[in-house]
Amino acid sequence: MDRRVIALGFFDGVHLGHGGLLREARLRADELGCTASVMTFDRHPSVVITGRPTPLITSRRDREYLMKSLYGIDEVLFIHFSHAMMEMPWEEFVDDCLLRDLNVVHIICGADFRFGHRGEGTAELLRAACAARHIGCDIIAEISVDGVPVHSTLVRDLLLRGEMKEAARFLGHPHCLSGLVISGKRLGRTMGIPTANIAVPPEVLVLPAGVYATRVTFDGQDYAAVTNVGTCPTISDHAPLVVEPWILDFTGDLYGKEIRVFFHKKLRDEIKFPSLSALQAEIRRNADETRAYFAK
Repeated sequence: MDRRVIALGFFDGVHLGHGGLLREARLRADELGCTASVMTFDRHPSVVITGRPTPLITSRRDREYLMKSLYGIDEVLFIHFSHAMMEMPWEEFVDDCLLRDLNVVHIICGADFRFGHRGEGTAELLRAACAARHIGCDIIAEISVDGVPVHSTLVRDLLLRGEMKEAARFLGHPHCLSGLVISGKRLGRTMGIPTANIAVPPEVLVLPAGVYATRVTFDGQDYAAVTNVGTCPTISDHAPLVVEPWILDFTGDLYGKEIRVFFHKKLRDEIKFPSLSALQAEIRRNADETRAYFAK
């Protein structure tokens, strides 16, 4: 079994605060000749603890993508967070889950890390347990940007207000969303504005309805795009919410292909236009805004 250096946490959004743990995991893994790993959960622990859904900043797929592409993590281990996991004594988590099952030789966590039954395990208790078991442990201090501590709650609030540039300051990257391109009404094609529609995963937060300057990546390519988030009220009063990038300077069929959308700036709110021609004219104006934004 591979020897692992492992970073512990939920890593929602993979923001700059998480980056401190992930960079240290990569550094320690290189020093020790081990696999740089992350252990996280498939769903937010609060869903089990409180019984209430917690909208996530990033899907499981996007968390893994960001950790690997931005911080060089080798593997991301998603553990199912169940009631049994919630009630597990913290010492058992260390001995069974980390040392026995994963062959961990070095652990990294944040200063506020809590785990085990009733959250009785703390970062300091973990460090002492590691010392007793002759494995390394690093505790990463809280990271701030311009004096503001970086937390997922802060990022989530900024995104829900549509403040994409401010959210990116704390994320260290533009907010992203990936998904498979699904079939829509194909009305955009008749308007000369073909969109690649993706559905928002049910566990992921929904950005404020509106039009955004975005970048879209697929097949190793990167394009500017005008992306609408919403229900297209000009076209229908009862449409489901979708994310619709109009990928600029691209022609081709993307149905069934996974794309990733990076949200850079909110251009305007979603509104109902008096006609399709008025909607078409506004979207083309938004395309000009988007090109100008990325040309700067």
